[in-house]
Amino acid sequence: MAETILFLTGKLAQPSVEKVLQEMAPLPFDYRVHQLGLSVAALMTDKMIARRLKPKDYAGCKQIIVPGRCRGDLAELSKLLGLEVVRGPDEIKDLPLFFGKARKIPDLSRYDVNIFAEIVDAPQRDIEGILERARYYRESGANVIDIGCLPEEKFPLMEEAIAALHQDGFKVSVDSLSLDDLRRAAKAGADYLLSLTEDTIDLAKETDAIPILVPAEPGSLASLERAMEAMDKIGKPWIADPILDPIHFGLTESIVRYHTLRQKYPEAPMMMGVGNLTELTDADTSGINALLFGIISELKITNVLATEVSPHARRAIKEADIARRMMFAARDDNSLPRDITADLLVSHDRRPFTDTEQEIIQLSENIKDPNYRIKIAPKGVYVFNRDGLIQDTDPFAFYPQLQVKDDPGHAFYLGVELARAQIAWQLGKRYTQDEDLQWGCAVDLEQEDLNEQKAEGTTMKKRSQRACGTAEAETPIKKERACGTADQQDT
Repeated sequence: MAETILFLTGKLAQPSVEKVLQEMAPLPFDYRVHQLGLSVAALMTDKMIARRLKPKDYAGCKQIIVPGRCRGDLAELSKLLGLEVVRGPDEIKDLPLFFGKARKIPDLSRYDVNIFAEIVDAPQRDIEGILERARYYRESGANVIDIGCLPEEKFPLMEEAIAALHQDGFKVSVDSLSLDDLRRAAKAGADYLLSLTEDTIDLAKETDAIPILVPAEPGSLASLERAMEAMDKIGKPWIADPILDPIHFGLTESIVRYHTLRQKYPEAPMMMGVGNLTELTDADTSGINALLFGIISELKITNVLATEVSPHARRAIKEADIARRMMFAARDDNSLPRDITADLLVSHDRRPFTDTEQEIIQLSENIKDPNYRIKIAPKGVYVFNRDGLIQDTDPFAFYPQLQVKDDPGHAFYLGVELARAQIAWQLGKRYTQDEDLQWGCAVDLEQEDLNEQKAEGTTMKKRSQRACGTAEAETPIKKERACGTADQQDT
């Protein structure tokens, strides 16, 4: 006999929940949908559930699924009710994913690529400045801090920098075109040297530092192979880097070199420096990193050198960290790199619109209160309450139809929300009223504790009348301007 799952929802969302579940048939479980007596399901809390849900409501159920934005301690609620209570997806339309592959949470703790993060201006920093940058890189996911030396510029603090980084728990590589710099780095205890060629390989005999080997002649695999063979004769470890060239300056041929080297030496430890693409291409680095780490995953390259020099590459190390984990999980699961993490989806979302225009119209017809709801669909932005629905693509077009002149806090709130909605609609991103837009790893967001209630917004404080800052507490659309459907509006 199939287990029964109870879905808790609100009055407005109940038809949508039932419709989505019906469309998912056949399901490996039975289900019941129970609306808890509130209009907006997202405002559900653990205490509300404990008060309103009766034993008869969940009799015979194995599990209760609550809205993804439900606040409160669900572990304690589970103990109180005597069965498991879990959060579902934030959006009803994501229930199929929730019960499909996305139900198996990908393991993003694993990776097999070490990230070398280069401090390109190390000679121009003091020790604390080097440590500050290194700690930032470590937080972004770097495994090794690469001290970049500058041509014709002295670096008197190199030895002190290496010691300070080791003291702070870092592995250190030194990157220089000068053999004297690399010799100093080796004596100071650097873990890696970037880079040695077949002509400078003798330095490797003097140190335990692992050299990154590159061709003595640009593009010469034969030169690189000779350096590899020389290191094997010495009997010390090494890492080979055929060098990734920029677009229109040998990119395709350089990728072929990586592939050829891997074919000839299946177990050879390899490195790829991705900066020639992330830094030298005017395109979002999240996509470039995703593609490059796909190649890195296929070729089983286990070391990457990455940089954050250009302002547009300001999150490149973090992106590299996410990309290596995503590609490892996809390869381990023998799957495409999809539905693993959305952190590299910065500008667009794969499923931006959770409602169709018709669904929004139907929802607006069931609203019985004056509270504003804001949603987006392919045609634009929608604002509605019990008095009607307005649709447009320009936030300024809504202002004459909303009675907010005597309420600056409310006007400010609506301005922010409509601007968010417009940006989401223009870019094809998810929009949820009262929530920040999601920008993947491009923006650091505070992790919300869903066990705690959401703090009151500043536009809702010190109000003498009923607050109007959220979807549950709004001012009505001005009646003489309001319309019943999107087809009957003034725009």
